[in-house]
Amino acid sequence: MQKTTFKIAKMDCPSEEQMIRMKLDDLTNIQSLEFDIPNRLLHVFHIDNNEQIFQRLDTLKFDTSILSTVSVDNFTATDNQNDERKTLWTVLIINFLFFAIEIVTGLISNSMGLVADSLDMLADSIVYELALIAVGGTVVRKKNIAKFAGYVQILLAVIGFIEVVRRFIGVEKMPDFQTMIFVSIVALIANVICLYLLQKRKSKEAHMQASMIFTSNDIIINSGVITAGLLVNWLNSGYPDLIIGAIVFVIVARGAYRILQLSK
Repeated sequence: MQKTTFKIAKMDCPSEEQMIRMKLDDLTNIQSLEFDIPNRLLHVFHIDNNEQIFQRLDTLKFDTSILSTVSVDNFTATDNQNDERKTLWTVLIINFLFFAIEIVTGLISNSMGLVADSLDMLADSIVYELALIAVGGTVVRKKNIAKFAGYVQILLAVIGFIEVVRRFIGVEKMPDFQTMIFVSIVALIANVICLYLLQKRKSKEAHMQASMIFTSNDIIINSGVITAGLLVNWLNSGYPDLIIGAIVFVIVARGAYRILQLSK
């Protein structure tokens, strides 16, 4: 048994972890994968050489390099599938719930920032749903679902960005800054609670660490929408809302591109 440690510079959230798992899924010489996302490391326990593993990882363009390969005695694979399922379901439900809340309140309050943030929540839900489906699913099924989810997400991002441009060049009703701030604060509190629970329960688990990074990114976006709401009020202008909306739509489109890579 060999243990090869890869440095993957662009692996910083569950999206990349899931892409790597699916890319390596059909390699029969791999016994186990251990992710250390905060340090951008992947430990692969395998038989035979690591050449094919490296080639698969390199196609993802995540800036992958081999740090070391050592022999391992008395290897025992660990099975945390049930824990992973519970974590994925928890984060999936939270993200989808706030997608529904923000898309509705965003449309009512005329806020593109909230609408964009809701799509980011939907993007997170898609990633975790793919991870749930991936447990025990076939490679073909995973790739087909990833392709469908990616195209739907990028279509929503493009429609949203077009709407932002239309509002920039037209005369539109001012967004309700109070709704923007209130809903974003609630979403921020939910994400902070989620982050606390993840840290409290299994802070040493690789997948749990990845979930914490993803949730931290959501907190940053929530803070951006709150700031935009304050600027809408102070400047008496809808431009801050459109700017934060455009930024988040770009983030959503980037996430869609990464999901589409899973189908290759």
